[in-house]
Amino acid sequence: QVLLVESGGGLVQAGGSLRLSCAVSGRTFSSYAMGWFRQAPGKEREFVASISWNGVGTRYADSVKGRFTISRDNAKNTVYLQMNSLKPEDTAVYYCAGSGSYYYVTSKSYDYWGQGTQVTISS
Repeated sequence: QVLLVESGGGLVQAGGSLRLSCAVSGRTFSSYAMGWFRQAPGKEREFVASISWNGVGTRYADSVKGRFTISRDNAKNTVYLQMNSLKPEDTAVYYCAGSGSYYYVTSKSYDYWGQGTQVTISS
């Protein structure tokens, strides 16, 4: 049994910050690579950030580099996405996902998905 639950979404003004959390159930969390993806209305799901099982390796989409930070706390079975300097184009539903191996950048490579949390940035 693996369950992912996102939280922390909301409405903020451009230039503001949000921190998303993804709580993961299961004893094998520490072995999962984790990723964040987002999907805006009428758009395909796109990669945002990912992190290796031990937190050493991270990857970011070019559009969020320097603004977003992915991290994890294996003791709390939680993955975070700190989002700073938010822009209207960041508006989307954000999903966390888990992989049993590499911290991929393609959504089809992930095995487990949360329900998503809405992030809306006003201008």
